[in-house]
Amino acid sequence: MAIPEVSKQEILKLASTVEDQFFDRKGRSISGKGVQKAVVAFANADGGELVVGVKDDKESPDPAKRWDGAKDPEEFNQLIQSIVELSPSIGFRYEFLFCLEYNGYILRLFIDKSREVCMTSDKSVYVRMGAQSLPLKEPQKITQLAFSKGAQTYENRRIEGVKPEVIVDSAEMKRFIDEAKIIPNSLSYAINEGFIAQEDWVPLASGALLYADNPQGVFPTRCETRIVFYDTKEEKPERHHLKINETIGGPLYQQIHAAIKRITEIMSGISILTPAGLTKVSYPPEAIWEIVVNAMIHRDYSISDDIQIVIFQNRIEILSPGRLPGSVTIRNILDVRDSRNPKIVKGLRRYKDAPNQDLGEGLNTAFDKMKEWRLQPPIFEEVGNYLKVTIGHKPLATPEEAVLKYLEVHDEIRNSVARELTGIRSENQMKEVFYRLRHRELIEQVPEKRGNASAWRKVAKETTISTP
Repeated sequence: MAIPEVSKQEILKLASTVEDQFFDRKGRSISGKGVQKAVVAFANADGGELVVGVKDDKESPDPAKRWDGAKDPEEFNQLIQSIVELSPSIGFRYEFLFCLEYNGYILRLFIDKSREVCMTSDKSVYVRMGAQSLPLKEPQKITQLAFSKGAQTYENRRIEGVKPEVIVDSAEMKRFIDEAKIIPNSLSYAINEGFIAQEDWVPLASGALLYADNPQGVFPTRCETRIVFYDTKEEKPERHHLKINETIGGPLYQQIHAAIKRITEIMSGISILTPAGLTKVSYPPEAIWEIVVNAMIHRDYSISDDIQIVIFQNRIEILSPGRLPGSVTIRNILDVRDSRNPKIVKGLRRYKDAPNQDLGEGLNTAFDKMKEWRLQPPIFEEVGNYLKVTIGHKPLATPEEAVLKYLEVHDEIRNSVARELTGIRSENQMKEVFYRLRHRELIEQVPEKRGNASAWRKVAKETTISTP
């Protein structure tokens, strides 16, 4: 296979790229141990790219002097072998790049996010945080990383001191058995599906979450859903904006339905400005359903915190404990399937009216429905040890389109109204939208209104009267 050739300018671009959570570069003198450290750190985080043959900032402060390539690509063989030798193995790809101006080669490595906790040959664990590969030495933090990645699942944790009757004789289990009909009895079902330990009938976490009438009373960590409403659009609400602060508990099936119902009730009392005027806020029900269900099913139950659903006038923010599991990243979240809690997923699927009916397609449905409603797609981001999803009430229409549509039913529009309509926060940025429309001769400033009272209106079309 021919080795791709790159220019000196492309090498300079690599040399100038800021090292961060997903990118690192090292000089050719790096050892196999050093490569393992960087690769393991990326794999234990979200994956990333490592370039060998271009010095990092510490090795050379001048980007123009960071070239440190090899005369022969075989010089990198030992470094590649050091990655192959890792156990558990790490998914990675590599390529050589040749630069004629420098007459040499560099090695470019692409590391996948791992499903397991990875370690170097000397059993050291590293995690990529920002531009650093930091060691994890405390056993508790390594275990927490395993839970976060889904390598270990908290749903299998034994709930010591709790009798099996809390699960097998609960009202929720009875209702489930009656609906399912095909299950002979609750005890055999709970044992066979792994919701209680077969050897001594100790309930497991998954069984308590699904079937205990009050999981919060027996579960070792917090496992409810907190719903908050701030009557504002501000990014950082004030205390006086807080109108609702409630917590919803119960077995997962009931908790899902109760949370969705409460969200719907709160939203029914919120109005927002649209091109047609002040209207009740609305989101695709399927999008809210799928994202809430996804949060409850895939959250990390080892973290002692509740799911937080924060409702604002113009958006809903869902904060779920735990980062994305396994090989799932923000970039591939719609394409890659990986479940942190497979027993919970399967248990909910057994319900007659399963909340996770479209297995593996939930988030795709959410994106599709937001598009159908002409709203911008949900935003996913990992914030610390949480996954945050923002469902914004922002139209897919450009700001220009939103302004023109508003002027179809209103005589004029002011800057403050346009900002509320489009979601643009800056007054000056909104002015730029007006100026672009004026340049296209679509709107004009209302002559008698200036300063703080300034407004814009559609350009009146001239009519020509023909005479016989």
